[in-house]
Amino acid sequence: MKIYISTDMEGMPGTFNWEQEKTNRPEVMKNYQAHISDCLNAILYSGFNEFIEEITVADSHSGGDNLSYDITSLDKRITLISGGPRPQYMMPAFSSEYSMVFLLGYHSGTGALKGNMDHTYSNSKIFKIWINDIPMNEAIINSAYAGYLGVPVALISGDKALEEEITTAMPWVHFVRTKEAVAKFAAKNYSSIVVKEALVKAVQASLAKKDIPLYTFQSPIHLKIEFHSTSMTDCAALMPHTKRLDGRTIEFIDDDYGVIFEAIMALVTLAYGSIL
Repeated sequence: MKIYISTDMEGMPGTFNWEQEKTNRPEVMKNYQAHISDCLNAILYSGFNEFIEEITVADSHSGGDNLSYDITSLDKRITLISGGPRPQYMMPAFSSEYSMVFLLGYHSGTGALKGNMDHTYSNSKIFKIWINDIPMNEAIINSAYAGYLGVPVALISGDKALEEEITTAMPWVHFVRTKEAVAKFAAKNYSSIVVKEALVKAVQASLAKKDIPLYTFQSPIHLKIEFHSTSMTDCAALMPHTKRLDGRTIEFIDDDYGVIFEAIMALVTLAYGSIL
């Protein structure tokens, strides 16, 4: 059994705004590392430990420079992916060889009501994003990429608003709620004891579960992104095979979700070239 763990930070217990999440805040990094360590230990001390071949942890928040390499000392089967820019963004080096995926510390999609630090890919660039007319968050985008390669997402941790989005899209997923938003940049964080207990139970249940459904999109796949400004959309429209729907909205269609998955980050990266 090979397990792939993609980690974000906005849904981690103990966080509430982006200033607080910067890498020079050791207390926040400690909380981030602790939640992931709790998950890893839950796997290693489960009844399935002897069946684990590899656990890959992808540090997928911002520049991918948040997790200490020390986390690999928990077990020789643990590998850590750090750094960026990189292909496959939050799912780097992911393949069909994995048995299941865990998404830790994820957050609700852009525009969510009472979503702590709600955004999708880029708070400053993406105003709205849809795939096949379904509003997207990063957890759903990445779950679809896992499903595209035939691998199920079994466990997700994050805030209450994300849980509501995931329950609608993937009701079979074991969800660990870490906090609930008071406002976009304010949160009611739950006790670390409560979160750890819930995480241990969810890990055990996930490892024991068989025939987990895949989350996939039906082809042709329609990606639609509404950017914050027309200048951002001017830049994004430079990408071949895009269609400009209006001043701020781009459409990109392909039958291959792997192409769509990489196109999202390509369009966002182009939008960063705009003059506001």
